[in-house]
Amino acid sequence: MDPSHLNPDPDQIALEVFPYLRVFKDGTVERIAGTQVVPAGVDPQTGVESKDIVIEPETSVSARLYRPNLPGKNHKKVPLVVYFHGGAFCISSVADPLYHHSLNMLVADANAIAISVEYSRVPEHPLPEAYEDCWAALRWVAAQAVGDHHEQEPWLKDYVDFGRVFLVGDSAGANISHHLALRAMNSKLPGNLKILGIGLIHPYFWGESPIGLEVTESVRKAMVDNWWRYVCPSEDKSCDDPLINPFTDESPSLAGLACDKILVIVAEKDILRDRGKLYYENLVKSGWRGSKDIMETQGEDHVFHIFDPNSEKAKNLIKRLASFINE
Repeated sequence: MDPSHLNPDPDQIALEVFPYLRVFKDGTVERIAGTQVVPAGVDPQTGVESKDIVIEPETSVSARLYRPNLPGKNHKKVPLVVYFHGGAFCISSVADPLYHHSLNMLVADANAIAISVEYSRVPEHPLPEAYEDCWAALRWVAAQAVGDHHEQEPWLKDYVDFGRVFLVGDSAGANISHHLALRAMNSKLPGNLKILGIGLIHPYFWGESPIGLEVTESVRKAMVDNWWRYVCPSEDKSCDDPLINPFTDESPSLAGLACDKILVIVAEKDILRDRGKLYYENLVKSGWRGSKDIMETQGEDHVFHIFDPNSEKAKNLIKRLASFINE
């Protein structure tokens, strides 16, 4: 980064996508949040072990794999969580210490293997590249379920019950989970892999016309509008693009979600709260036949459990998600 960007001249800033990044007139992008990284390894608090793997060398899709403290290979096989981190499609990574800590906690509580997908970010990689990367990761998981012993990742081969695969994500990652579950209905995965459930934490869905909290909180509504218009510029659709608004006429019916159960988690003070509730309500009306549940955390804002993971409410959220994965 140009050192002058550390104390930027306002005249050199072309766009500010608060609170995530700045775009300078010379084309440089400065990410303000989600830039810290920690290495994989053994977590002393939970005993969870992690390692970084390459999924698709051609496109550089990679992931961080997590394994709980399990006995030998003859142990009863455990669920697999395919996790997609948040960050409005433009910040953060699987090595972000906040996400790394959260995944360690989830894997320990759920006693599951997890694969946290490193997908491409805007603006270097415009949408829908992030979705394609995550689909490639899911195809890789499906191929692992049927691969021979020379090709399989040992942690998956030895420990995973491929009949219990879950897509889980928060914010933008929840949005990705939703779209992959729709795509899986009409796009054959290797070995006909079945997704058992999806967990949507504070899902990043949006729309042009305000609802709920958005009506009275116009400043926050405008901020979220700005996020989406930056990551997915579209003059004709804007915040009603089917990628961000699953309730438009162009959006596929939720009845087409390829899974057996869904958990939607929202937070009382989150500006995205009412979109999550609307998703659940539309799921009920859609005729989708799986089991569904919604959880609302009182007094908390968007992805509070990532920023304050040791609070009782954060621990309760992780426990509810772990229960969903194992029930």
